[in-house]
Amino acid sequence: MLPARVGLMWIGVVVAGSLVVACGGDDSDDAGTTSTEAPGTTTTASEGIDRVVDIGGRGLYLRCTGSGSPTVVLEGGDEDTSTSYGFAEDALADVTTTCVYDRANLGQSDPAPGPRGLVELVGDLESLIDAADIPGPYVLVGTSGGGYIVAGYAIAHPDEVAGMVLVDTAAPLADPPPELIEETAWDNPVNVEHRDYLQVERDAWAARRQIGGIPVTIITVDYGARAELDAERSNVEDQQGWLVLSPRAEQEVVTTSHSVEEDDPDLVLGAILHVVRAAH
Repeated sequence: MLPARVGLMWIGVVVAGSLVVACGGDDSDDAGTTSTEAPGTTTTASEGIDRVVDIGGRGLYLRCTGSGSPTVVLEGGDEDTSTSYGFAEDALADVTTTCVYDRANLGQSDPAPGPRGLVELVGDLESLIDAADIPGPYVLVGTSGGGYIVAGYAIAHPDEVAGMVLVDTAAPLADPPPELIEETAWDNPVNVEHRDYLQVERDAWAARRQIGGIPVTIITVDYGARAELDAERSNVEDQQGWLVLSPRAEQEVVTTSHSVEEDDPDLVLGAILHVVRAAH
């Protein structure tokens, strides 16, 4: 499994031919081979969705529960399926419309070829929102590597976004080591998402700009004395780069592991609910 935080957490130890890396996600299956619905048979999120949605020749699994506005869209970390937000989904659905999905090549969604860059990842989310008629505006939540995708969507569609939460989405490494470049290559056999991880990070970071006066919470891990890498030592300062997204953006510093949602799920849920309320 590839790192849930490719640009920061990696350990240069080779086991069975691959790097041992920190990973905050679930052990999901490879691409699902489900059949998609007939084109044009969409259901609005307010009616509830629990199925594979055709986005134009292939399908993405989507689940939407609850009702109300804004709609919370939950984007999992690297290799994470929709189950990774099990700690928050029901509680959020009690408050407002809440949607989770499996990216291509994961869970119940269909496969898609690589290389998959930021354009392809954001494009899938755009197509899914359109095909399933998911009502906006959106509070976008991204855990770890999922943060780059929701940031990319927000930058492309600022008028559709009512708020954001990024959960320890690291700044890209300035000079990644050769081992990391090889391990995260889109065509590496262990890369089940066929995702160009490092380029996605760089592209999302380079595209940062103010998207409006919306509530934004940046949850960041302070590794303190546990830090072994330079990027870990500067993690809090580096992630302040996301504050440019909004004049209302705030950074919440925590001392958990990178898997904040596993170590302190109530904290992450509380941050999402705070932004939902502020978005009203």
